[in-house]
Amino acid sequence: MALLALAPAAAGETRAIPGVEDPYQTDAFVADPMPAIDAALARARQAGKPVLLVMGANNCHDSAWLANLLGTARFAPVRDRYEIVYADIGMPHVRGLGRSPGVPKRFGFRIRGTPTVAILDDEGRVLNRKAAPKWRNAASRSDVEIYQELMGRD
Repeated sequence: MALLALAPAAAGETRAIPGVEDPYQTDAFVADPMPAIDAALARARQAGKPVLLVMGANNCHDSAWLANLLGTARFAPVRDRYEIVYADIGMPHVRGLGRSPGVPKRFGFRIRGTPTVAILDDEGRVLNRKAAPKWRNAASRSDVEIYQELMGRD
């Protein structure tokens, strides 16, 4: 599948996602995420695939960008590879803006930016501990870079 290679955005620059009116807005992140996480882990066990746990916020531009990008047709293989759950943790790295503190605590994360993207095995063990916090610049990454990191290809 050919991917459209969009260059990373410079500071202050906006990018578009085909078919998405405002790629920096979303309602994908679940306000009470623990039941959704448990359900995703159960589906993962049944399907024999990992969980992609995106800890972010609907009002975080990087979180919204990633959620919208993962919903596009060209990212269908990513959606097929993972059980994806969007956990609304707010922005705990900004005093007073955190929500659902039990989510990062459950998986052993101290959130320094959103989104934090954890790949979990079907038992809930984190498989990408070092890489998970590096997603907080998702809106600045190229589509190809995101796709390759999630699909494990060079």
